[in-house]
Amino acid sequence: MEYKQWYMEYKIHKNRPGLLGDIASMLGMLEVNILTINGVEGKTRGMLLETSDDEKIMLMGEMLKKVDNITVTALRSPRLVDKLAVRHGRYIDRDSDDRKTFRFTRDELGLLVDFLGELFKREGNQVIGLRGMPRVGKTESIIAGSVCAMKRWTFVSSTLLRQTVRSQLAEDEMNPHNVFIIDGIVSTIRSNEKHYNLLQHVMSMPSTKVIEHPDIFVRESEYTYDNFDIIIELRNIPSEEILYDSFTTSYSDDL
Repeated sequence: MEYKQWYMEYKIHKNRPGLLGDIASMLGMLEVNILTINGVEGKTRGMLLETSDDEKIMLMGEMLKKVDNITVTALRSPRLVDKLAVRHGRYIDRDSDDRKTFRFTRDELGLLVDFLGELFKREGNQVIGLRGMPRVGKTESIIAGSVCAMKRWTFVSSTLLRQTVRSQLAEDEMNPHNVFIIDGIVSTIRSNEKHYNLLQHVMSMPSTKVIEHPDIFVRESEYTYDNFDIIIELRNIPSEEILYDSFTTSYSDDL
Protein backbone atom coordinates (compact mmCIF):
# COMPACT_ATOMS: atom_id res chain seq x y z
CA MET A 1 0.00 0.00 0.00
CA GLU A 2 1.53 3.31 -1.12
CA TYR A 3 0.96 6.42 0.94
CA LYS A 4 1.01 9.93 -0.49
CA GLN A 5 1.43 13.24 1.31
CA TRP A 6 -0.91 16.20 0.92
CA TYR A 7 -0.82 19.77 2.16
CA MET A 8 -4.04 21.34 3.37
CA GLU A 9 -4.38 24.94 4.46
CA TYR A 10 -7.44 26.72 5.71
CA LYS A 11 -8.31 30.19 6.97
CA ILE A 12 -10.33 30.42 10.17
CA HIS A 13 -13.21 32.91 10.19
CA LYS A 14 -14.53 31.97 13.63
CA ASN A 15 -12.30 29.92 15.89
CA ARG A 16 -14.98 28.27 17.98
CA PRO A 17 -14.05 25.69 20.66
CA GLY A 18 -13.65 22.21 19.27
CA LEU A 19 -13.17 23.28 15.64
CA LEU A 20 -9.80 21.58 15.24
CA GLY A 21 -11.09 18.47 16.98
CA ASP A 22 -14.03 18.25 14.56
CA ILE A 23 -11.70 18.50 11.56
CA ALA A 24 -9.31 15.95 13.06
CA SER A 25 -12.23 13.57 13.70
CA MET A 26 -13.35 13.93 10.09
CA LEU A 27 -9.86 13.12 8.87
CA GLY A 28 -9.71 10.14 11.22
CA MET A 29 -12.98 8.71 9.92
CA LEU A 30 -11.64 9.03 6.36
CA GLU A 31 -8.41 7.29 7.45
CA VAL A 32 -6.32 10.34 6.59
CA ASN A 33 -3.31 10.70 8.90
CA ILE A 34 -2.20 14.10 10.23
CA LEU A 35 1.60 14.18 10.08
CA THR A 36 2.13 17.81 11.12
CA ILE A 37 -0.14 20.70 12.06
CA ASN A 38 0.70 24.28 12.89
CA GLY A 39 -0.72 27.77 12.81
CA VAL A 40 0.65 29.73 9.87
CA GLU A 41 0.65 33.53 10.20
CA GLY A 42 -2.41 34.48 12.17
CA LYS A 43 -5.74 32.82 11.47
CA THR A 44 -4.40 30.35 8.92
CA ARG A 45 -3.65 26.73 9.79
CA GLY A 46 -1.57 24.31 7.74
CA MET A 47 -1.63 20.51 7.86
CA LEU A 48 0.67 17.94 6.33
CA LEU A 49 -1.49 14.87 5.65
CA GLU A 50 -0.93 11.30 4.47
CA THR A 51 -3.30 8.81 2.88
CA SER A 52 -3.30 5.86 0.50
CA ASP A 53 -6.54 6.96 -1.19
CA ASP A 54 -6.55 10.28 -3.08
CA GLU A 55 -10.33 10.13 -3.48
CA LYS A 56 -10.70 10.56 0.28
CA ILE A 57 -8.73 13.81 0.08
CA MET A 58 -11.06 15.09 -2.64
CA LEU A 59 -14.09 14.02 -0.58
CA MET A 60 -12.71 15.80 2.47
CA GLY A 61 -12.19 18.98 0.43
CA GLU A 62 -15.83 18.90 -0.73
CA MET A 63 -17.07 18.31 2.83
CA LEU A 64 -15.04 21.19 4.24
CA LYS A 65 -16.54 23.58 1.66
CA LYS A 66 -19.79 23.26 3.63
CA VAL A 67 -18.15 24.34 6.92
CA ASP A 68 -18.98 28.02 7.50
CA ASN A 69 -16.23 28.73 10.02
CA ILE A 70 -13.32 28.00 7.66
CA THR A 71 -12.26 28.36 4.02
CA VAL A 72 -9.87 25.84 2.51
CA THR A 73 -7.20 27.86 0.68
CA ALA A 74 -4.90 25.02 -0.44
CA LEU A 75 -5.22 21.29 -0.98
CA ARG A 76 -2.31 19.90 -3.00
CA SER A 77 0.81 17.79 -3.04
CA PRO A 78 3.16 19.54 -0.60
CA ARG A 79 5.79 21.89 -1.97
CA LEU A 80 8.98 22.68 -0.11
CA VAL A 81 7.56 26.06 0.97
CA ASP A 82 4.47 24.30 2.35
CA LYS A 83 6.51 21.92 4.50
CA LEU A 84 8.60 24.80 5.85
CA ALA A 85 5.49 26.90 6.55
CA VAL A 86 4.06 24.11 8.72
CA ARG A 87 7.44 23.50 10.36
CA HIS A 88 8.15 27.17 11.19
CA GLY A 89 4.64 28.63 11.38
CA ARG A 90 5.34 31.28 8.74
CA TYR A 91 5.55 31.58 5.00
CA ILE A 92 8.64 32.40 2.99
CA ASP A 93 8.24 35.74 1.23
CA ARG A 94 8.15 34.92 -2.48
CA ASP A 95 8.20 37.51 -5.27
CA SER A 96 4.79 37.55 -6.97
CA ASP A 97 6.27 38.52 -10.36
CA ASP A 98 9.54 36.57 -10.34
CA ARG A 99 8.49 33.28 -8.74
CA LYS A 100 12.07 32.03 -8.37
CA THR A 101 13.00 34.90 -6.00
CA PHE A 102 12.60 34.36 -2.22
CA ARG A 103 13.18 37.03 0.45
CA PHE A 104 14.44 36.69 4.04
CA THR A 105 15.55 39.01 6.84
CA ARG A 106 18.14 38.38 9.56
CA ASP A 107 15.48 37.44 12.09
CA GLU A 108 14.50 34.59 9.74
CA LEU A 109 17.95 33.00 9.54
CA GLY A 110 16.64 29.74 11.03
CA LEU A 111 14.04 29.53 8.27
CA LEU A 112 16.64 30.43 5.62
CA VAL A 113 19.08 27.76 6.84
CA ASP A 114 16.29 25.16 6.82
CA PHE A 115 15.30 26.26 3.29
CA LEU A 116 18.89 26.02 2.04
CA GLY A 117 19.36 22.66 3.75
CA GLU A 118 16.36 21.22 1.92
CA LEU A 119 17.60 22.63 -1.40
CA PHE A 120 21.09 21.21 -0.84
CA LYS A 121 19.66 17.72 -0.32
CA ARG A 122 18.57 17.69 -3.94
CA GLU A 123 20.85 15.88 -6.36
CA GLY A 124 22.01 17.14 -9.74
CA ASN A 125 22.70 20.58 -11.11
CA GLN A 126 21.22 23.66 -9.46
CA VAL A 127 22.47 27.24 -9.32
CA ILE A 128 21.32 29.40 -6.41
CA GLY A 129 21.96 33.15 -6.23
CA LEU A 130 22.20 34.91 -2.85
CA ARG A 131 21.85 38.70 -2.71
CA GLY A 132 22.65 40.77 0.36
CA MET A 133 24.80 43.51 1.84
CA PRO A 134 28.12 42.66 3.56
CA ARG A 135 27.97 40.97 6.98
CA VAL A 136 24.28 40.14 6.73
CA GLY A 137 24.94 36.40 7.12
CA LYS A 138 25.08 35.07 3.55
CA THR A 139 28.12 32.77 3.76
CA GLU A 140 27.32 31.62 7.28
CA SER A 141 23.81 30.62 6.17
CA ILE A 142 25.21 28.63 3.23
CA ILE A 143 27.61 26.76 5.52
CA ALA A 144 24.86 26.08 8.08
CA GLY A 145 22.57 24.85 5.30
CA SER A 146 25.31 22.51 4.10
CA VAL A 147 25.63 21.10 7.62
CA CYS A 148 21.85 20.54 7.75
CA ALA A 149 22.02 18.69 4.43
CA MET A 150 25.10 16.76 5.61
CA LYS A 151 27.00 18.04 2.58
CA ARG A 152 30.60 19.21 2.41
CA TRP A 153 31.08 22.77 1.19
CA THR A 154 33.90 23.96 -1.09
CA PHE A 155 34.97 27.59 -1.49
CA VAL A 156 35.77 28.55 -5.08
CA SER A 157 35.99 32.22 -4.08
CA SER A 158 35.12 33.96 -0.85
CA THR A 159 35.61 36.92 1.49
CA LEU A 160 34.64 35.09 4.69
CA LEU A 161 38.07 35.44 6.33
CA ARG A 162 40.02 37.09 3.54
CA GLN A 163 39.62 37.41 -0.19
CA THR A 164 40.11 33.92 -1.58
CA VAL A 165 40.48 33.23 -5.30
CA ARG A 166 41.13 29.56 -6.04
CA SER A 167 42.94 28.51 -9.22
CA GLN A 168 42.59 24.77 -8.57
CA LEU A 169 40.77 22.41 -6.24
CA ALA A 170 41.91 19.14 -4.69
CA GLU A 171 40.36 15.93 -5.98
CA ASP A 172 38.07 15.50 -2.96
CA GLU A 173 36.94 19.12 -3.30
CA MET A 174 35.76 18.44 -6.86
CA ASN A 175 33.19 15.92 -5.67
CA PRO A 176 29.87 16.82 -7.42
CA HIS A 177 28.01 16.06 -4.17
CA ASN A 178 29.70 19.06 -2.53
CA VAL A 179 28.11 22.51 -2.27
CA PHE A 180 30.29 24.98 -4.19
CA ILE A 181 30.36 28.53 -2.79
CA ILE A 182 31.24 31.34 -5.21
CA ASP A 183 31.54 35.05 -4.47
CA GLY A 184 30.24 36.67 -7.65
CA ILE A 185 32.25 39.86 -7.14
CA VAL A 186 35.54 38.17 -6.31
CA SER A 187 35.22 35.67 -9.17
CA THR A 188 34.67 38.40 -11.77
CA ILE A 189 36.36 41.60 -10.58
CA ARG A 190 39.38 39.84 -9.07
CA SER A 191 39.54 36.75 -11.26
CA ASN A 192 42.49 35.67 -13.37
CA GLU A 193 42.47 33.24 -16.28
CA LYS A 194 43.22 30.16 -14.16
CA HIS A 195 40.44 31.00 -11.72
CA TYR A 196 37.96 31.66 -14.50
CA ASN A 197 38.78 28.32 -16.13
CA LEU A 198 38.13 26.63 -12.78
CA LEU A 199 34.90 28.59 -12.41
CA GLN A 200 33.67 27.45 -15.82
CA HIS A 201 34.46 23.85 -14.94
CA VAL A 202 32.58 24.08 -11.62
CA MET A 203 29.60 25.73 -13.32
CA SER A 204 29.40 22.85 -15.80
CA MET A 205 29.37 20.19 -13.07
CA PRO A 206 26.09 18.44 -12.11
CA SER A 207 26.21 19.90 -8.61
CA THR A 208 24.87 22.65 -6.35
CA LYS A 209 26.46 26.06 -6.79
CA VAL A 210 25.62 29.02 -4.54
CA ILE A 211 26.70 32.39 -5.96
CA GLU A 212 26.80 35.39 -3.67
CA HIS A 213 26.16 38.73 -5.41
CA PRO A 214 24.54 37.15 -8.50
CA ASP A 215 23.85 40.54 -10.13
CA ILE A 216 27.54 41.42 -10.35
CA PHE A 217 28.28 37.85 -11.47
CA VAL A 218 25.83 38.22 -14.37
CA ARG A 219 27.00 41.74 -15.24
CA GLU A 220 30.69 40.81 -15.36
CA SER A 221 30.55 37.30 -16.89
CA GLU A 222 29.09 35.28 -19.72
CA TYR A 223 26.35 33.87 -17.49
CA THR A 224 22.77 35.17 -17.37
CA TYR A 225 19.85 35.05 -14.94
CA ASP A 226 18.55 32.09 -16.93
CA ASN A 227 21.42 30.06 -15.44
CA PHE A 228 19.91 30.51 -11.96
CA ASP A 229 17.24 28.20 -10.61
CA ILE A 230 16.56 30.22 -7.45
CA ILE A 231 17.46 33.72 -6.26
CA ILE A 232 17.48 34.41 -2.50
CA GLU A 233 17.59 37.90 -0.98
CA LEU A 234 18.78 38.40 2.60
CA ARG A 235 18.34 41.79 4.31
CA ASN A 236 18.89 43.18 7.79
CA ILE A 237 15.39 44.68 7.67
CA PRO A 238 12.67 44.33 5.00
CA SER A 239 13.12 47.90 3.69
CA GLU A 240 16.90 47.64 3.22
CA GLU A 241 18.15 48.34 -0.31
CA ILE A 242 20.87 46.07 -1.69
CA LEU A 243 23.26 48.60 -3.27
CA TYR A 244 26.45 47.16 -4.76
CA ASP A 245 28.19 50.48 -5.45
CA SER A 246 28.71 50.99 -1.72
CA PHE A 247 31.05 48.01 -1.39
CA THR A 248 32.27 46.80 -4.81
CA THR A 249 35.05 49.41 -5.05
CA SER A 250 36.97 47.80 -2.19
CA TYR A 251 37.33 44.68 -4.29
CA SER A 252 39.09 46.45 -7.13
CA ASP A 253 41.08 49.28 -5.50
CA ASP A 254 44.27 47.20 -5.39
CA LEU A 255 44.08 45.84 -8.96
